[in-house]
Amino acid sequence: MTQNTAEAGVDAGPGNGSMVVAENVHKSFGRLEVLRGIDLEVTRGEVCCVVGPSGSGKSTFLRCINHLEKISAGRLWVDGELMGYRQRAGKLYELHDAQVARQRRGIGMVFQNFNLFPHMTVLGNVMEAPVRVQRLPRSQARERALELLDRVGLAEKASGYPRQLSGGQQQRVAIARALAMRPELMLFDEPTSALDPELVGEVLDVMKGLAEEGMTMVVVTHEMGFAREVGDTLVFMDEGVVVESGAPRSVLADPQHERTRSFLSKVL
Repeated sequence: MTQNTAEAGVDAGPGNGSMVVAENVHKSFGRLEVLRGIDLEVTRGEVCCVVGPSGSGKSTFLRCINHLEKISAGRLWVDGELMGYRQRAGKLYELHDAQVARQRRGIGMVFQNFNLFPHMTVLGNVMEAPVRVQRLPRSQARERALELLDRVGLAEKASGYPRQLSGGQQQRVAIARALAMRPELMLFDEPTSALDPELVGEVLDVMKGLAEEGMTMVVVTHEMGFAREVGDTLVFMDEGVVVESGAPRSVLADPQHERTRSFLSKVL
């Protein structure tokens, strides 16, 4: 996904060790300032868990990473490439939709509410993007989709439809669908929040497997056990800023900021 920035006049991005770099990122909706200067770096292979109260800007920031939301100020790079813009001599120029779509091919995203196509089979949902976006032959897309469904434990559901699945199964299909594009970065927006408690574990197990395989992940979550066990970094956000970040076990056991302590006292 990295582009050549050596051409004259094009400003170079961050170094090769970084997958996501946010630099003073702001996002406003009208007069409402949701993000108020986010600075964050996620290195390759890292699992970054983002926690915080509702309305703190977590999901908005996640959507800014793949330019589903346009930032109002700052810079945001993914795999060394400025998302949604090109930069020359310090000035930003917005990319065309087709160029942004190309950037997003290296980023998988899993939402709270699955967003599966109800009229397609499970197999069809996973095959769709590789066929339409990557122009992969249907036979190859089918083979890839079946491998992924087996990976998330749903090979036997390939011919079924989303309405026939539990919430946990639908979310696992959504993960397989995102992986079908072979992304280098996976974004998870509270992937277990819409699930019944007994179904949460099956989704988290799939995510743990991805982490063990070295997938770079940014996970907005309320699952503190997952953050403690799987996360490399825990970021606490409140009111549109990063209040505190560090190793998950350290932040959870000994938060340094009063606002972090107050939040964790209510969720742990």
